[in-house]
Amino acid sequence: MNFIIVIYELLKMSVLGIHKGVFYRPNGKKLATYLESLGPIFTKFGQLLSTRTDILDIETAKELESLTDSCKPFDVSKFKKIVELELGDSIENIFDEFEEKPLAAASLAQVHSAKLKNGKEVVIKVLRPNIERSVKKNLRLLKASARIFSYLYKDSYRLKPNQVIKDYETTILKELDLRLEASNTNLTRKNFLDSSELYIPEVYWDLTTSKVMVLEKIDGIPCTDIKEIEKHNIDKKILAENGVMIFLNQVFRDNFFHADMHPGNIFVSKKNPDNPGYIAIDCAITGSLSNDERYTLARMLQSVLKQNYKSLANLFITSGWVNPDTNNIELENTLRACCEPIFEKPLSEIEFGKLLLYLFQSTRQYGLSLQTSLVLLQKTLIHIEGMGRQIYPDLDFWGIAEPYLDDWLTEQFSPLKLKDYIIDNKEDILFKASEVPGIVYEALDELRGYSKTKQSNEKRILDLELKLSNQKYLIMVISIVIMVSIAIMMIVS
Repeated sequence: MNFIIVIYELLKMSVLGIHKGVFYRPNGKKLATYLESLGPIFTKFGQLLSTRTDILDIETAKELESLTDSCKPFDVSKFKKIVELELGDSIENIFDEFEEKPLAAASLAQVHSAKLKNGKEVVIKVLRPNIERSVKKNLRLLKASARIFSYLYKDSYRLKPNQVIKDYETTILKELDLRLEASNTNLTRKNFLDSSELYIPEVYWDLTTSKVMVLEKIDGIPCTDIKEIEKHNIDKKILAENGVMIFLNQVFRDNFFHADMHPGNIFVSKKNPDNPGYIAIDCAITGSLSNDERYTLARMLQSVLKQNYKSLANLFITSGWVNPDTNNIELENTLRACCEPIFEKPLSEIEFGKLLLYLFQSTRQYGLSLQTSLVLLQKTLIHIEGMGRQIYPDLDFWGIAEPYLDDWLTEQFSPLKLKDYIIDNKEDILFKASEVPGIVYEALDELRGYSKTKQSNEKRILDLELKLSNQKYLIMVISIVIMVSIAIMMIVS
């Protein structure tokens, strides 16, 4: 019955919004309650929907954020049996101590504390019994519902039900292999190994399988426990600013970001209260962008920060985020109308995450289309800034982001960056360069052939000359790149 109500709410939103021109806002609280009652998979699906502010209105999405991963724990004897079967030995032989009471019980996995024979404290994460079968069963139901939804209302392009389910399936299936989570954890740990901003617990690979993961137990303060943070005399301003730097470094420096940084996964380190950092767990969901996406995103954020709406409108169009036939001036005016009232506030009072939500909302009428990776990024940004402002209400996200983005964009065109690109892609560059002479000779032979037969088709001859000139230009560019590369390498070395 609750499943039918959920479908009805989404159908109602689509039908009224598309066919009657009325934007229907579903009751977010009821929708969250119904989804939670359907089970853990639907609960996680609701969490995914809460990030799709390109589909749902902000208020409904916010209500869906109330969905939690808290579930009834399964029997500890089953937990032990899975661990022993996966690791090939008894609990007593592997661990010196084992805590019978669960540390946490989520929709897909359960966690217990333990101590290794060498005295190191760890946590053991185990997938729930038969969870893969349950997930796939629920996915089939969701896919069938999405197909029916799309069939009945083919104009409901804004909701993109099939794409939403596909994105969800990709996300949820990744969480069913703890080796992937371990790999993500290890890579993030390497990226911040020498950093005081973020600490990632160590993975014990010899005790990790697809169903079991053992990693270092952390000792941190929940990031929302402000009283405990103050009790340890932690500098809240620097803590909040370090959170912004973590986000920027993960996205632009590392191109690999933790995409599930909700308060339950983020803790504050008790070490070094004058320059405090964070501890992050649960790296099952991560994101990365293509180089083009990163560059476009950086320019978009820079345009927002500098209130350059003409540039922002052009970027929205050229990047394919909106319909290609969108009128530049109309979009520019829309963006200005959206942003100007917000910029009347002091910069420290403007919430960057909410501003991006408003931008996405305002461009919906132009056929806004976002990539999954960008949706994950938007969700991460909102979490990071939200936590930062909860810790330090006067957090100036703008003051930190603007110089960072300016420096990053400038760096993309530096000689050292060019040198790194050439070294990383030298095989491709040499291969493409080796093809140029052959292409030029072919063009010359073709041009001679037309001249000898005295064909009067001037357009074809002009096309050939243009082709030849393009090849000459290509040779010139490659030659310059190679000469500059050699010069740079000599200077650097």
